[in-house]
Amino acid sequence: MLAYMLRRLAYGGLVVLGVLFFLFVLFFAVATPDDIARRALGEKARPEVLEQWKANHGYDRPLWPWQSFDDNLLFDHYRRMLTFDFGNSDADDVPISRRLREGAGASLSLTIPIFVLGGVLGVLLSLFVAFFRETYIDSMGVFLAVLAMSVSILLYIVGAQYLIAKLLRWFPISGFDPDPAVILRFLALPVLVGIVSGVGGDLRFYRTVFVEESSRDYVRTARAKGAGELRVMVAHVLRNGLIPILTRVVVAIPFLFTGSLLLESFFGIPGLGSLTVDAINGNDFATLRVMVFIGALAFVVGQVLTDLSYSLADPRVRLE
Repeated sequence: MLAYMLRRLAYGGLVVLGVLFFLFVLFFAVATPDDIARRALGEKARPEVLEQWKANHGYDRPLWPWQSFDDNLLFDHYRRMLTFDFGNSDADDVPISRRLREGAGASLSLTIPIFVLGGVLGVLLSLFVAFFRETYIDSMGVFLAVLAMSVSILLYIVGAQYLIAKLLRWFPISGFDPDPAVILRFLALPVLVGIVSGVGGDLRFYRTVFVEESSRDYVRTARAKGAGELRVMVAHVLRNGLIPILTRVVVAIPFLFTGSLLLESFFGIPGLGSLTVDAINGNDFATLRVMVFIGALAFVVGQVLTDLSYSLADPRVRLE
């Protein structure tokens, strides 16, 4: 198992290195430092001002090692990303690491409740629907799940802000305050929208897993021995259906740190998702480059954690 995990980490490292090279080509070769400077200062900026801006941000060096082996942007790009020395923002020269620290708390306060409550609700509803498989309850559950999946999250956001926040005035339309006394009031509506918008996909997926497991030989054997249907669903079907559940759940864990772009933007939550949107709108290439790198790194970590969780959930799985 150790050899397998080391091999997976090595493969993941190669993926991260490839993503970093792609980012370098995209942000420095396709969009050149001159383009980045013009987007930051404006098309009418004088050449000497552009050159000074590039020098201040370290963009005045050669791109490739064969142009200057000791001092080039490619090596500096890899060094900064792999050592988490992200430098300063192109927009306002604020250290990107400080922005990440400030936004991580707001993002986690939103994404963790959605992840936990949405996951538990999805599994419980799926077990309930699978328990009444091939009945009108099952058919209605599948219909509602497909309907929920067909609705854009933007409609959930706008509808919740209009009905619950504006008309009923139960929660603020947008805003964020980390004060423990009022933070739940600001997070309740976006958490509710996040859960409702995702429960349809969870219900559809988990229900398929549980119904498939319900037709296995071991389930028929358990029923033949006199086990009740509820015990069969919880002790046998749920337990043996953990592999596909873990695949969906564990991969999502690292992305909790990157935030939710739409929810944070529409509800005014200053998290990492909102930071990414602001970087796109403000042509902040340095911050955007860091956020893409963090997303790629989180994906690799999620894949490794998924493989590890398989062996922990099912002793029959051997990682070799």
